[in-house]
Amino acid sequence: MLPAAVHGPGAPARSARVRPRLLSAAVLGAATALVLAGCSGQSGNVRVDSVDANGDGTLRIGIILDNTGKQSFLNASQLAAAKLAVQELNAAGGHKGRPVELLPEKISEDTASQAKELVAAKADVVIGPTDSSRAPGAIDVLSRAKVAVISPANAAHGLTRYKSGGYYFRTSAADVAQAPVLVKLAKDSGARTVAVLHEDSLYGKDVSVAVAAAAKAAGVGTVAEAGFTAGQAQQAAAAAKAAGPDAVIVVARAGAQGAIAELNNAGLAGSKLILSDGAVNQYGSALGSKALEGARGILPGVFPSAHFQGELVAVDPGLKDMTFAAETYDAVNLAAIAAVAAQDDAGSSIAAKLTAVSGPQGAGTAEPCRSYKDCADALKAGKPADYDGESGQIGFDSTGDVTSANYMVFTYAADNRARMSGSETAARAGG
Repeated sequence: MLPAAVHGPGAPARSARVRPRLLSAAVLGAATALVLAGCSGQSGNVRVDSVDANGDGTLRIGIILDNTGKQSFLNASQLAAAKLAVQELNAAGGHKGRPVELLPEKISEDTASQAKELVAAKADVVIGPTDSSRAPGAIDVLSRAKVAVISPANAAHGLTRYKSGGYYFRTSAADVAQAPVLVKLAKDSGARTVAVLHEDSLYGKDVSVAVAAAAKAAGVGTVAEAGFTAGQAQQAAAAAKAAGPDAVIVVARAGAQGAIAELNNAGLAGSKLILSDGAVNQYGSALGSKALEGARGILPGVFPSAHFQGELVAVDPGLKDMTFAAETYDAVNLAAIAAVAAQDDAGSSIAAKLTAVSGPQGAGTAEPCRSYKDCADALKAGKPADYDGESGQIGFDSTGDVTSANYMVFTYAADNRARMSGSETAARAGG
């Protein structure tokens, strides 16, 4: 993601800083392989099956932090957001008058072991993991134990089909949700035809297929679709050039810089280029002068408000990055609101109510509530709750995916650096 620059309450908003946020193609490849091969030990579907209240009266929330090395900066924002949400829950009376507990955090790449420790600690819901490739390990352990799982970061498309028994949800959108936004950016610039260059990875292929479908639905012609491996994009760029498109949509991660350079060599540069979330970066002098001038790209999420940033910094004064903070904060709130709706803190009860409180099926049935207290008050008054949080509208569908995906739009200047220039929302009907 392009994480937001941190500033205190009342300070003027600053432009987001561009930093790669998405997981590598290799990681996502591993994830999808696991998705296709794996299945949860938990049968049934608690999203639609009736469940019995069996909680112990204390709502316990666990968090799986699985990033180390260069990605370790992702842990702090999620932990700060979870702590902030729990503080607010308890300030509002907790769950049934008892404090909500945030279980002690650990950082490890052994996600299954973390999940087992959280089960032993009697977690009712677990927030995480971050890494899509580690989601199956968490889901399998936690769903068997009837613990709800809400990831603030998983984006691999294949996880939509993972068999979790109805226990798995995510407050971040699947990668393919960006397709109609990429097409819209091209169409808004006057493009009637597009070429799609995609990295030969699961991410590249999944998103490019979705882009082609979105283009057809929008009345935009796809004149070329070319795949490439990282560092070997010359032939794909030549194929795009030969097709004469009005715009080129680049769907890539590790190979994005090389693909952009080859497109420049082929005479396709600047405002003709639309970059997927994996391709957005602050390239600067790594690309030729004005190579991306006027190009646009997107990143998932919304720019955090100054108030929200200030609240997070109050929890963690050393916080330098806000990636996944909004999605984590909303995941914790949704879990607590679902517990209120179920009048029970058990994981199965929470999972059974998450879809309803994230946005009741049947538009217009509830006035959106924007905090745990407001949603809890609505439920106690016999009204439905529709939580719209820091990450925007959510509306889980029958697979636990969000039905509304928010994106920040970035435009590149002559220095090949991106600056936030707008926002878009991709919505679809619940499934």
